[in-house]
Amino acid sequence: MMAEKEVQLPILRSVYQDLTRSEQRIADYITSHADEIMDKTIPELARNTKSAEITISRFCKKLGFSGLQGLKIALAAELSSSGDDRFQDIHRGDSYEQVAGKIFGNIAEGMQDTLKILDYAAVERAINALVQARRVAVYGFGNSATVCRDIETRFLRFGMVVQAYDDISQQLTSASLLTAEDVVIAVSHSGSTMNLLKTVEVAKKSGAKIIVITSYAQSNLAKIGDIVLTGMGREVHYRSESVASRLIHMAITDVLYTGIAMQQPEQYQENIGKMRSVISATRE
Repeated sequence: MMAEKEVQLPILRSVYQDLTRSEQRIADYITSHADEIMDKTIPELARNTKSAEITISRFCKKLGFSGLQGLKIALAAELSSSGDDRFQDIHRGDSYEQVAGKIFGNIAEGMQDTLKILDYAAVERAINALVQARRVAVYGFGNSATVCRDIETRFLRFGMVVQAYDDISQQLTSASLLTAEDVVIAVSHSGSTMNLLKTVEVAKKSGAKIIVITSYAQSNLAKIGDIVLTGMGREVHYRSESVASRLIHMAITDVLYTGIAMQQPEQYQENIGKMRSVISATRE
């Protein structure tokens, strides 16, 4: 008998850690029996996963589908586009050429996953909010702090009042002084960092609009955010998922950066010209 093709929807990966045990059992079954799911009814799927029928319906809605049929359509699209591409983990005996090939391949797959789960209406709302903001505060810790610094460096080119903070005391001070005219970009792979949640809650009470960039759509941080942009990388044992997702999150911020530039092309070109002129003068 031919083994079942194991396929996992990107959206399943983005919410998996926030699913209940029963829902994770359903997700695992779908991953391992992707081809079978197309012919299954809700009662059959419930029986095979030892779940209640209402749990199957709630599971589908949690993933953003109206019901099982919507999930089947998304799964069919995933099956048709996946081809022979397989996620590749890194092993101790791999050559450096193999390591490089796997890392680059997995990054590319993670980018494609993100294209499938990114909410483009949310992207547009985020760009509009940033264009209209009086000032932008960017919060994150650890690997996410590098994304925050990149946002600060790049968005500064628009003449924005933007600053990145990776210290809890500075974050809380900044958050307490924000107003309804300000925007926060909070970056976190897990979306569960307690200090970041505390800071964002303070910023929310101050009236600021919260844009969240995270790997987990159902995380506590995502639930606080006004606008949530989700994207995650492929995990390997020698390279944590949070490190891979850092690159995905930077790519999402590149989309925001480009969107802002498209909204104000003349101002952007003028600012870039001024920046290059001043920087080139330091090289003479």
